[in-house]
Formats: sequence, structure tokens, C-alpha cells
Amino acid sequence: MAEAAGTRLADPDVEARLARLDEVLEGLEPLPGAATEAVRLLTEVYGEALARVLDEADEQLAERLADDELLGHLLVLHDIHPEPPERRAARAVERLRPAVRERGGDVEWAGVEGQVGRVRLKTGGGCGSGCGGGGSDVTDVVREAVLAAAPELTAVEPLTAAAAPAFVPLETLTHRGAR
Repeated sequence: MAEAAGTRLADPDVEARLARLDEVLEGLEPLPGAATEAVRLLTEVYGEALARVLDEADEQLAERLADDELLGHLLVLHDIHPEPPERRAARAVERLRPAVRERGGDVEWAGVEGQVGRVRLKTGGGCGSGCGGGGSDVTDVVREAVLAAAPELTAVEPLTAAAAPAFVPLETLTHRGAR
């Protein structure tokens, strides 16, 4: 909780509390039902409260609430997020796109097949396999961002990009070198 009334938690403080909550909840799993039942009931009540807030919100407010990282995660948790998973996933990819382009690559949302998100991913740098696995790192970051935004998806897989055709000068096809 915040130290004083009206004091807001900064995002790093929220993240630290969420990490600690994960630890505490893991410790509750082996206990008899009272503690886990209390957490479940409290979560259901908070979910209902959030749903009522969304019921009263106009479209602009609902969008602003959903855009907030913490609130967006809670709306997903309670299955009341106003945006469909595919749209949230596409937005997550678009947020990553500038960083991927800075590294000479590109990423583009390609849609959903079943419960699997698809992305078109081009890694950059032109350094082949000697770059330390940059393509795999980018794929992992994209996967993590998409699944955080749309945990309803079961996986995120890159589509293989067709290689650009090699340029072959016309002269080499029509003239053979003299021997």
C-alpha cells in the first residue's frame, strides 16, 4: 500500500509489489483452502468493481483505462478488457516496431490463427549468424510483449519471410565469358 493517503505508487514500486505478491501466492498454494479462498474471493470482488467502472465509463475513458499498463493487465485478468486480444497484440507489436527498426530489422503483426499470434519478423544488421543470436532475442522480446498484452493467445510465432530474389545482371544470362 502507499505510505500516506493520496500517495501514488510509481511503476517500479508496483512491479516490485507484484513480484512479491507472486512469491506470497506461490507460498499459499500448498496451504489448506482458507487463504487461497480468501484471495480468490477478493480477486472476484475487485474484478466486479472494475467491471462496474467500465460500465459507467464512456468510450474515451474506457480506452484511457485500458491503455494504462497496470489497469490494462487487471482488465485482462478479469476478462473485461474492452479491446479484443488481436487488437491488443497488434498494438504491442507496433510499440516494439521503432526499437526493432533501430536495430536494422522490422516487425509487423500478421494476425491470429486459432490461438496463435503471427508476426512477420526481419532481423537486421546483415551480419549473418555472427551477431550473437539477435534474431532469436528479438523474437523472444516480441513473444513476451504480445503474450503480456494478450495472454489469451497460447503462442506467438514468426512467419518465415520469403528471401528477396537475388539480383542477376541480364548480361550474365545472355553472354558467357570467353574462355
